[in-house]
Amino acid sequence: MPNNILLLTADQLRYDMLGCYGSPVCQTPHLDRLAAGGVRFTQAITTTAICTPARVSLFSGLAPFRHGMLANFERNIGYPWEIPERVRLLPSYLAPAGYACGNVGKWHMGVERGPADYGFEGEHYPGWAPPHDHPDYLAYLRQHGLPQYRVRDQVHGVTPSGKPSLSMMGVHDAPVEASFSYFLAERSLEMLRRFAERYHRTGQPFFLACQFFGPHLPYFLPEAVLNRYDPALVQRHPSMAETFAGKPAVHKRYNEHWAFDTYPWPTWRRVVAAYWGYVSFIDEQVGRILAELDALGLAGDTAVCFTADHGGFVGNHRLADKGPMMYDDIYRINLIFRWPQARGASAPAPAGATCDMPVVLTDLMPTFLEIAGVPLPSGLDGRSLVPLLRDPASSWPEAGSPDLAFAEFHGHHFPYPQRMVRSRRYKLVVNPPDINELYDLQADPYELNNLYGHPAYADVQHHLMRSLYEHLVRAGDNFHHWLPGLYDVGQ
Repeated sequence: MPNNILLLTADQLRYDMLGCYGSPVCQTPHLDRLAAGGVRFTQAITTTAICTPARVSLFSGLAPFRHGMLANFERNIGYPWEIPERVRLLPSYLAPAGYACGNVGKWHMGVERGPADYGFEGEHYPGWAPPHDHPDYLAYLRQHGLPQYRVRDQVHGVTPSGKPSLSMMGVHDAPVEASFSYFLAERSLEMLRRFAERYHRTGQPFFLACQFFGPHLPYFLPEAVLNRYDPALVQRHPSMAETFAGKPAVHKRYNEHWAFDTYPWPTWRRVVAAYWGYVSFIDEQVGRILAELDALGLAGDTAVCFTADHGGFVGNHRLADKGPMMYDDIYRINLIFRWPQARGASAPAPAGATCDMPVVLTDLMPTFLEIAGVPLPSGLDGRSLVPLLRDPASSWPEAGSPDLAFAEFHGHHFPYPQRMVRSRRYKLVVNPPDINELYDLQADPYELNNLYGHPAYADVQHHLMRSLYEHLVRAGDNFHHWLPGLYDVGQ
């Protein structure tokens, strides 16, 4: 019988916030347990650290330059608003194979067209932030006698123009059951039960995506969540020593845009503690969904994947949110897979294993197809993770650059094209409008020292630049035309 697939996603989740990824404070027992029963990828990155392009890549298996969705609608700078007709998402492959497909939660892959337009069951909750005026959410509040959404005591900085910056946090004056995260978990449980009944009655497998809006800022949460962690536990991250010296000018501009330096340290400690509370709260909702999967007798027949579209700064590098800065803070992501049938019925699946191969968010779509037994179409940018799930200590089977991962960025508030190549130790970022960046992630894990042009790293720089160029040419990314006239790429 085909495998069911359950995808759980967070939005703007730092890779180091889970206990299984080394967090010393933030408690995530349910995701830790998921990792203990499956495979945890230690070198996973997003294809781009911005919501809409990353999400389309996840569901299409295509890099942003290929699918064309290059920026979020809310700050759109002339890029497409809707997914081009030529781009196929997962249901167009899974539905013909007999799968029921559902999506609950964040969509953010277009403005007018939602999940139903692409073969998913489920409501369209539009936008980058929880739509607290959505009829389905309002009906839920009425049904359960919960108060209408209201936020008080918002916390924000002051921009260079003297205006308030976007709020970082505030009190959602209601019990946790009224929060959007709890609501989405409820709707996920309802759809899971419907799919389970169908699966047990007819054998129809399912793909269900449960996608939370958090812990994306602003952290408008009930007091029980905001106050879960004592702000006194928050210590200054080493990257907060950032001076922006030797870095692209846009980094300092985003520091000003988010008004980070205007927050007193005691206030910022509250912001970070609120983020921790948000992460633990989402972990609790994930725990509810996984417990129901067990109760419905589906755990042995269902591949479960947890990941995020991208990370978040949360004060690191004196920045917030995300932007044209390709630091690990926003590009590294959590990726956990539990697939009981990874090695078939005759051998136990890997449990508590780690995989150190570089992998990218675009790899998930072909992985889901192979798990479902659906032939992989040609032209995908992602590679199936199935060989690594079966043997986490193995390497990518094909030739090319198996130890490298590649990412791209196109702009947020304004066009700002970037390309990045990352190995386990080094990272090269090409910034056409400004200075390039090179980091030694082993000697400088917080990416404070830009080594681009340093004589001692000339060979590393040349190798990564040539590898990036070869990858861009191979992929058909026209960014490659920028490189040969300026750098030695072996041409």
